[in-house]
Amino acid sequence: MLGWALTFLIVALIAAALGFTGIAGTASSIAQILFVIFLVLFLIAMVARAVQGRPPL
Repeated sequence: MLGWALTFLIVALIAAALGFTGIAGTASSIAQILFVIFLVLFLIAMVARAVQGRPPL
């Protein structure tokens, strides 16, 4: 999922450089949403691992 967020970030940067503001804004929003989802899932996985008795990392 982090890979998808990075892909949309790159698409947003390229679109912004070429002047396609609508596409750049949409791709940027998608990248931000995917990144937040990735962080939430990562934190849930860390807590679940800690609850099982293993150290977080």
